[in-house]
Amino acid sequence: MTDLGGDPFPDDRVTDEIVDAWLGGLRWNPAMTASVFERLLAVDNGSGHARWLSSRALDREMTAAAVASPVIEHRLAVIENNTADVDALVALAQDPSPRVRFVFAAVGGDLRQLPAEVPEIMADDSEARVRAMATQWGLPPHVRARLAEDEDARVRKAALTRELWPHLSTSVREALLADPEPTVREAAAAILSDPVEDLPEPSLPTPEERVGSDDPTVRRAAAQDPDVPTTLALRLAQDPDPAVVLALSMREDLTEEQRSAIAYVVPHGYHVPPRWVVERGHEPAVARRAAASGHVLLRRSIAMRRNLPADVVDLLARDEDFFVKLTLCEYGDQAPHELVVEMYAYWHGLKWDSLRFHRNFARPGLARYADHPNPRLRHAALADPDGGPNLVMKLIDDPAVGCWALRDPRLPAGELLRRLTVPGSAWYAAANPALPHATMHRLLDLADVGPAPVR
Repeated sequence: MTDLGGDPFPDDRVTDEIVDAWLGGLRWNPAMTASVFERLLAVDNGSGHARWLSSRALDREMTAAAVASPVIEHRLAVIENNTADVDALVALAQDPSPRVRFVFAAVGGDLRQLPAEVPEIMADDSEARVRAMATQWGLPPHVRARLAEDEDARVRKAALTRELWPHLSTSVREALLADPEPTVREAAAAILSDPVEDLPEPSLPTPEERVGSDDPTVRRAAAQDPDVPTTLALRLAQDPDPAVVLALSMREDLTEEQRSAIAYVVPHGYHVPPRWVVERGHEPAVARRAAASGHVLLRRSIAMRRNLPADVVDLLARDEDFFVKLTLCEYGDQAPHELVVEMYAYWHGLKWDSLRFHRNFARPGLARYADHPNPRLRHAALADPDGGPNLVMKLIDDPAVGCWALRDPRLPAGELLRRLTVPGSAWYAAANPALPHATMHRLLDLADVGPAPVR
């Protein structure tokens, strides 16, 4: 798309409300350039707005700009962004702010693979809490051994592990066992005593003892243990604990007739799939057996698997149970288009909107839902790759999905330009990826945002 040209922003339309909308929309524009990004950083003092930096996609240049920002909230927010460029981000390990270094040590490695030298840099930090946090990452034994002699007790305790003990000198071990801090002494003593290795091998109860146990946890384990003979396990069919009966009902060695004779109750919410489905569900025969079972939890369990045979996918997609079909859509990429759209339209649980990003969601023909009474299906219409500007214009003032139509790059250029000065539309128009970069800068000029800093 070429520049929209001209200056279609008369003074009487560029109100403070419109300017705030431009700034908000531009922060989320996926086509933003690094120069626009840096200008937005310059106008954002971190109070109430920095959270966008932890959520929007960042390239290397943008990451470097956020890392170099003088606003501490910018540097803190970018740590939590899992799209941030690692090479640019590692500079935060030596940030002038102890708070930033601590947060980077605490969560930085959870979101990405850090270069090997970064934990070592943190292990040399002047702040004890940063050094202590560095011990959770992969440190060479000689570095961890040095931390075991740290002046701060928190660091000494954090550094101690059973694996480190053989690398410590006798004098260091003795010092740790006599450490003035009780928690350090206790940690060292626990490693030295290693009581687990001194315990005799426990004698295991027999299957009969487990089935007849007073502990429902033991009976539940016996009910699903394949080493417990089937005939013995079936005694638990009348168990007073519903969890025991449910575990029994999902045994692999039961026939469907035996399974259907058990009065199990299907609980609400998530369930743990039986081990035989988890471990061998990739085998076509196992997948087909579970998918054809009369036990709904076995069908839901196999629906969690990826790379299912086509006939199993087809069977599960036609299942009478809503949650079997939903699970098939949520856990794999094989669910058919029609089913994904159906689940998107009618599921009201957590993360329902993520189904719109399923690889089988966007297909030609979705535009037929543009007039559907269900607003989710009208939103789905916008995912039609063959839908053109007329489709977008048809939905642009829809109270439920108009905000998405305003962000659609197929929106005609003239309409996009006009909507930039319409209250209620300006935010979404500024977030439209078809907005030319020159126009983005023009909006920032009108908002009195200074130029990007020269680096």
